[in-house]
Amino acid sequence: MNVLVLGGNGFIGSHIVDRLLLEGHMVRVLSHSPEKYRKPIPEVEYHISSFDNTTSLVKALEGIDIVYHLISTTLPSTSNQDLVFDIESNLITTVQLLNLMKNSGVSRIVYLSSGGTVYGVPEMSPIPETHPKNPICSYGVVKLAIENYLQMFQSLYDIDALILRVSNPYGEHQGFSGFQGVIGTFLRKVMEQETIEIWGDGSVVRDFIYIKDLADFCVKAGTSYKTGIYNIGSGHGYSINDIVSSISKITGVCIAPVYKSSRSYDVPISILDVRKAYEAFNWKAETSLNTGINQTWNWLLSKPYEDLKQE
Repeated sequence: MNVLVLGGNGFIGSHIVDRLLLEGHMVRVLSHSPEKYRKPIPEVEYHISSFDNTTSLVKALEGIDIVYHLISTTLPSTSNQDLVFDIESNLITTVQLLNLMKNSGVSRIVYLSSGGTVYGVPEMSPIPETHPKNPICSYGVVKLAIENYLQMFQSLYDIDALILRVSNPYGEHQGFSGFQGVIGTFLRKVMEQETIEIWGDGSVVRDFIYIKDLADFCVKAGTSYKTGIYNIGSGHGYSINDIVSSISKITGVCIAPVYKSSRSYDVPISILDVRKAYEAFNWKAETSLNTGINQTWNWLLSKPYEDLKQE
């Protein structure tokens, strides 16, 4: 199949590209910048462009069977700072993409939504796909709006939509900015002997999924022609304090975190119910938290320090 990966040079996208190539697909990438941690892959056709460039999108869609949409210009922690920017750069540009797909005859899209923000404060745990949607940050509101537009285009224009509500991915190629990706951020701070800061008392619980497990599912489900909404995570919850403890054991570094005031948009617990994905695709995450953190740490150690300083 001919596959376009929007955001294919990013953390998640780079792993999906690898998996698609392994499965023998033709891969085209549209991304605003080259990959940070490796050189371009000869087998991949790269289009370096912003997501709102209509001309570039039209060209990138030519001859494509499946679109993977991984682009987001905001994060849960920053989305409320400029609501108009969040809407314009994510929701409006995605609707523009869907119109271009309709006009170009591209009939399948895989969209990575957010299992951590669209539900809001959970009424039950684990959280099933049928749980009420009450996002408490703009990031989740916009993700949910995009889901609704995807389902509208599927109903009206026969564009098959697979929506994946992903938990908290971590692993190789992830950034270390501190705004998203607690595991990668903490590992980087350990490497540089910096203090680890935690919002709240560390009791916040999240569902973490290792990036290669996520990429495997994205390709398996995306090329299956099934549609619908699926939670994608490990199905297990770990507190931030658990993460610190695991990192300490794996790195051999005694960590003394500094605890800061909690944030209003951090829900206390978010664990996804992933039974629907297992029943539909016979899939579950295989990598344990300790194994995934260990592999991420080894990758960090293998990279030249100058490469990591690109952040």
